[in-house]
Amino acid sequence: MGHVYISAAHKSSGKTTVSIGLCAALARRGLDVRPFKRGPDYIDPLWLGRAAGSPCHNLDFHVQSADEIRDAFDHRSQGGDISLIEGNKGLYDGMDLEGVDCNAALAKLLRAPVILVIDCQGMTRGVAPLVLGNQAFDPEVEIGGIILNKVGGPRHEEKLRAVLAHYTEIPVLGAVHKNVGLEIKERHLGLMPSNEDPMARAQIEAIADAIEACVDLDQLLTIANQAPASPAPSPRPTPPTKDLRIAVARDAAFGFYYPGDLEALEAAGAALVFLDMTRDQKLPPVDGLFLGGGFPETQAAALSANHAIRTQVREALEGGLPAYAECGGLMYLSRSVEWQGETHEMVGFIPGRTVMGARPQGRGYTRLKETGAGPWPLCDETGQPMAFPAHEFHYSRLIDCDPGLTYAWQVLRGHGIDGQNDGIVINNVLAGYGHMRHVADNPWTERFVAFVRAQRQDRRNLVAGGTR
Repeated sequence: MGHVYISAAHKSSGKTTVSIGLCAALARRGLDVRPFKRGPDYIDPLWLGRAAGSPCHNLDFHVQSADEIRDAFDHRSQGGDISLIEGNKGLYDGMDLEGVDCNAALAKLLRAPVILVIDCQGMTRGVAPLVLGNQAFDPEVEIGGIILNKVGGPRHEEKLRAVLAHYTEIPVLGAVHKNVGLEIKERHLGLMPSNEDPMARAQIEAIADAIEACVDLDQLLTIANQAPASPAPSPRPTPPTKDLRIAVARDAAFGFYYPGDLEALEAAGAALVFLDMTRDQKLPPVDGLFLGGGFPETQAAALSANHAIRTQVREALEGGLPAYAECGGLMYLSRSVEWQGETHEMVGFIPGRTVMGARPQGRGYTRLKETGAGPWPLCDETGQPMAFPAHEFHYSRLIDCDPGLTYAWQVLRGHGIDGQNDGIVINNVLAGYGHMRHVADNPWTERFVAFVRAQRQDRRNLVAGGTR
């Protein structure tokens, strides 16, 4: 099992498109491809996972220790033929001045050779110092190969290859010529998610065709297989019997879920029941509800038109059904969503209206502190509320909220609901803009499932008491 790290000199180099094509082209060969993505991202992993035919897992210094990242990578890579990690932004970009959280640091941690994707637009001889600078900046980073991207044509490619052959010893694995047909649609938070795009599979196949035609996959595999083998990961506990059911909204409106979090819900004893909130007419018998993030504004008409399930969700939450809603889920539970001059009614459980803005209201890493008012807070050994890292990506804001709302989290960094608070608590519902990740320092899925289980037992006790 080999592995490579796909990075770039700077953001917007076309690295994600190349990574999607590589995953799909390698999978076409019958290889078991295991994709990974650095940082807090949902959209790129949806595309990478679909291209590879295997869930894409995130590796994030902000919420995971180095040991946890390494163990997660080793565990998810086990049994695969090749693991492909896609970085974000540039090879040396990160939040820390010393670079301890950058792509290069992650590549070194995982002992992964880097394939550098170079945006070659408007560049000929200048490609050499760009590559040499990335190579020299940290000699411990192994740049195993280069993929030239957005190349202007055959003559441009010839010049670039000649320059790199003359000034460097790094092999060029291929040259992808500029082709607007390969570009995936973008909008306010990046690429259009593959769960929304009906042509996603066709787009992936077209990108794979281009990669197969111009990238030496055999040479890529040779470089990947030269990476040091990963050690055997630590054993995982035997999953418990699934003794409760949690509904998860997963459709064109709601698709922002970390695969590891869904697995952690199951490992805590939850059987997941996936729902299409735009089409399913009935909320099935469940013990809890998880409404993840996504783009409900683009599906607002369909969500609003499904009056039956909106009504059932509201009545279930008013009746005490435990639920957790992140960002898009919060929007769906509000009174309405306003976007591009249209207003559509939503569930109406959260006393406020959602309005989409033209600029980000909250974007990036956040830090939240438990107020103690949440239904399943993160606490230390003495029971004291703790702070934890999270992230948020939203152009929407909640307005006209009822005064006196209870909040589960104080915002130490970020925006949340109003710049100071996040995580609205009503009945047994927690709904906020913050996105949590199930990690060692914040195993939120275990707390949520334990709360759902306790609430179910309370309901059973009430029923039993009423029959005496």
